[in-house]
This record gives sequence, C-alpha cells and structure tokens, in this order.
Amino acid sequence: MGRAGLYYKPRPESAENLEFMRLLDEQYTRTPFYGIRRMTAWLRAQGHAVNHKRVARLLRLMGLEAIYPKPRLSRPGAGHHIYPYLLRGVSIQRPDQVWSTDMTYIRLLHGFIYLVAILDSYSRYVLAWEVSVSLEADFCVSVLERALGSGQPEIFNSDQGVQFTSAAFTGKLRERKVRISMDGRGRVFDNIFVERLWQTVKYEGIYLHDYQHVPEARLGLGRYFDLYNYQRLHQALDYRTPAAVFARCTA
Repeated sequence: MGRAGLYYKPRPESAENLEFMRLLDEQYTRTPFYGIRRMTAWLRAQGHAVNHKRVARLLRLMGLEAIYPKPRLSRPGAGHHIYPYLLRGVSIQRPDQVWSTDMTYIRLLHGFIYLVAILDSYSRYVLAWEVSVSLEADFCVSVLERALGSGQPEIFNSDQGVQFTSAAFTGKLRERKVRISMDGRGRVFDNIFVERLWQTVKYEGIYLHDYQHVPEARLGLGRYFDLYNYQRLHQALDYRTPAAVFARCTA
C-alpha cells in the first residue's frame, strides 16, 4: 500500500462539518431510510442550526442516500460497461458461488477514509479488504487481486460505481471467466449481505474506538475482521463463524 493510503491528508472541512458528518453517519446506520429532509430535521432536533442544502452536500460527500435511491459512493463512469443483475431469484447455496463487494465511508476522529471489502455471500467470510483516503479505483483492483489469489467465484456482484465498472476491475474478472453482476439502480437490497456487513463493522468496529489516523484505523479494522471471520458467531449461520462455514464447505 502506498504512503498516500497510510497517512490521512485533512480535507478542507470545518470541525463543525466533521461533527455533523459523524452524527449523520451514525444516524444513517440506524435509519438508512432517512432522506435529506428527515436528516436535517433530526440534526435540528439535536440542537444544531443547519439547513437542508448543507446536509445534502455532506451526505453526498459521504456517499449516503436514503435507501430508495441506493446508498453508494460513486456513479458509473462515462463509457463504462454496465452488466445486468444476475442474482434475482438465485438461491445461494455454497461458498464461491457469489462474491459481493461495496465501499463505505469510515470516520476518523478528525477526518474520514473509505473502506472496500469483498465478501463470500454464502458464508459471509470477508475475503479481502482495504482502506484508502480517496475514491480512486486502484485500491479496489488491489483488493480484488488479493481475493482472486485464493480462489474465484462463479458470479461477482457489485454496484454500478466507477471503481467497479472500470476496465481494470472488470478485466480481472473477465480473465477468470467470472460472470459479472451489478445492482440495479436504486435497489439497496441487491447487495444486502455487504450492507449488513457495513452495519456490523460500524457498530462493533468503528463507533466504539474513534480512530484518529489511518494506520490506527487499518490496524483496528484488521483486528476486527479477524474477530468477524474467526470468532464472531452469526445467527444466520446457526451460530457458527464465517471461517468455519467457508472452510468446511470448501474443504
């Protein structure tokens, strides 16, 4: 990972805006169906003098929208090929049948970074992840390469963001003859397993710590993903760990 990914360069946001972003991130995790108007009203109810235009700009910066347009951090790139959604009606019954990816905003004490992860949809096992201070596609390609280093899925699902529709990203999948699937516009539940992962990571791995710098956040997230994969029991997996389900089924 390059030095730019390890040392956070402060963005030109005021301390007040950063505090608003922290509050909006937490409230969005609790109520992802809140749009700009409701978020503005919620902040005002907490005693903050803020208008909806300011809230709208901060939500855009964080990549957060109410679930009836899907929350995403990017839009399709000009000229990028958009693939159809392949998972409608599909029963996911085994590891490496479907992998999913997405990106999310991660707050720091005095700023923010972005997190991308690739998840095996059957076992919920996190195959690879990384953080970055920018939305450039390179770090997403790097995460994909690491995940593909230990196997490959039949179908790979993502949203239509420019990072995942880039030729560099989709080319890695086409080389392996992996079928590419992309969420429909405005359909948050098309990638529900990753959306649930983000909620879990934020409540259990981010909000409890308030990381100050990128190296600290990266180290803390590394510890959390180890716990998530190898120790955390999942109700949806009959109280087994993702690693146990992934390993037992792929042995």
